[in-house]
Amino acid sequence: MAILISTFACAFIVTLLVVRWSRPHRRRTNDHDLSGPQKFHAVPVPRIGGLGIVCAMALGVGFVWWRDDVAGIEAAQLMLCAMPVFLAGMAEDLTKNVRPRRRLLFAALSAALAFWLVDAAITRTAIIGLDWVVSFSIGSALLTMFVVVGIANAVNIVDGFNGLASMCVVLMLVCIAYVAFLVGDQLIGWMALAGVGAVLGFFFWNFPAGLVFLGDGGAYFLGFLVSELAILLLYRNPSVSPMFPLLLCIYPVVETLFSIYRRMVLKGKPVGMPDGAHLHSLIYRRFLRWAAGDRTAKELTRRNSMTAVYLWMLCMLSVVPAVMWWDSTPILTFFIAAFALTYITLYWRIVRFKSPRWMFFRR
Repeated sequence: MAILISTFACAFIVTLLVVRWSRPHRRRTNDHDLSGPQKFHAVPVPRIGGLGIVCAMALGVGFVWWRDDVAGIEAAQLMLCAMPVFLAGMAEDLTKNVRPRRRLLFAALSAALAFWLVDAAITRTAIIGLDWVVSFSIGSALLTMFVVVGIANAVNIVDGFNGLASMCVVLMLVCIAYVAFLVGDQLIGWMALAGVGAVLGFFFWNFPAGLVFLGDGGAYFLGFLVSELAILLLYRNPSVSPMFPLLLCIYPVVETLFSIYRRMVLKGKPVGMPDGAHLHSLIYRRFLRWAAGDRTAKELTRRNSMTAVYLWMLCMLSVVPAVMWWDSTPILTFFIAAFALTYITLYWRIVRFKSPRWMFFRR
């Protein structure tokens, strides 16, 4: 509990300083683009919220080191591995000039470093054919890099509204911590709890007021953290099902895969183009953007934040069964398929104006 409280306090204070002193550096750090397809905020806001989270995680590493020297070294190595992807994201936040491919390349570099330094490797998948691939070091390394890059990018994609990505990550980290302590893996449990505290410290300022954003640095870092902790939990504990990490992260993963299919196959557009047709974007536009009420910045920000609540419930459909049946591959596989079907059905119902009545916002 001490690690959770200390990382919360650190992230809370650092993020407060970012918000409080945003005026001097607003040209560099504020998101002034209010008109893009993925822009739903009413006023310019600092987008370097990831800074507070990383500072808090560094404090968490110190706590782990204080408790256990060996675990502390591994935790420090994991944080060191995260720096390439975090710094690439921060560079985009500050310059708005780092291409998506370059950020993904740095995410792959971070994953490769973690594979080498802390043995964060996928060595079993419970998928016919793929288990043979990961039986070779090169196959395991390539798949691990692909998965980490994919989840880091997926978290960045769902980071569209106040509190959306951050609360989903909190839910995932809580599940990782629970299972880690259940199987006796103190390192993974401590790091997951440190992540929970760090993200909640940021979340206080992000939801519902939207005073600061994660930015690419924060989103990529959290995607890396969740994926690496899940992979390490799987690698170090044979009793954990290979499907546990996949179901845990299935919401951002399905969002990303479906977006790629929709852009490339249905629309014939490049994958890297900004997209305003994600599920969270549709929910905002169809149910909340034009809800009755005034159009002040305060009211628009409130509707922005309300959008996240719908997606938190969707995320719960995956994390709850994941943590309940973390050691049962058949059950987890069933819920993975059920979630994908639920997501696609919900998306197409919204697109065709046949949305469930319970989704409509009422004052």
